[in-house]
Amino acid sequence: MTSLPLPAIGERAPPRIAVFTDKLDWHVEETLKAYRALGARPLAVRLSACRIDTTRPYGLAIPGFRHLPDLAVVRAIGDGSLEAITMRLGALHALEALKVPLINNARAIECCTDKSMASFLLRRAGLPTPDTFATQSPAQARAIARRECRRGPLVLKPLFGAQGWGLRLIETPDDLPGLEEARGVFYLQRFVGPARPPFEDMRVLVANGEVIAAMRRRSSHWVTNVRQGARPSAVEPTARERELAVAAAEAMGAAIAGVDLIADASGATKVLEVNSMAGWFGLQKVTPFCIAGRLAAESLKNLDKRWHE
Repeated sequence: MTSLPLPAIGERAPPRIAVFTDKLDWHVEETLKAYRALGARPLAVRLSACRIDTTRPYGLAIPGFRHLPDLAVVRAIGDGSLEAITMRLGALHALEALKVPLINNARAIECCTDKSMASFLLRRAGLPTPDTFATQSPAQARAIARRECRRGPLVLKPLFGAQGWGLRLIETPDDLPGLEEARGVFYLQRFVGPARPPFEDMRVLVANGEVIAAMRRRSSHWVTNVRQGARPSAVEPTARERELAVAAAEAMGAAIAGVDLIADASGATKVLEVNSMAGWFGLQKVTPFCIAGRLAAESLKNLDKRWHE
């Protein structure tokens, strides 16, 4: 199907923005307020409610939008079966085919959500990242653990996971769960950090190739997410940390991303992961300006210049 032109609108008509989510949480509310403050017309939409409909002019139905949105912002995909997630991502791919700007685009979301692909792309881009192994075979996972745990522990992470939930420290092969508990995939990453507390890392928020905010997260536990109890503090990234964060977002193809950095035993900085739908609740506590407002302004740069006149 070829892309159809947007309906005629006034020269200064406010841009219509679809904010895709699965629930109206704090981040979505802040995002909606930020767009309204900039004169836009945002609407929160459950991505699960969108559907393919080839009887419609664009072949895609988005609740609340008679025509295509001028911009789509993806805050959350939501949980669901493989078929459900595939269809939601298909709706995003359809919007891209219809030339609707997406923050972030479907490919970037897929790459960041799949930690194994993210690790592959980071290493392929030449960025320093902890040694990583992903397999669907319990026997291979045990062999990896036997070999690699001689050098120190590994971290087992859910392939699709966020906010530090489901992480497990692997010090011997016996620490590995069964295949069902691992949800069919063993994603193992070299543990980076000190042997005892405090543990810390850095979250860097990148937008359109620039670092806009950063925080250091410190915890008595090796899982350093703010939602898991870590304490955030303001930090000014070094030139090297900025370079790595921007390069990591670029490697994922993400216009807006939260990049997690950590220093190894030698003090060298490594990229842990890249989040295409990053939260900023903790980061906002130590940032003097409205992050949602800055992100909204950055995303509007993807629209035609007439929105800014």
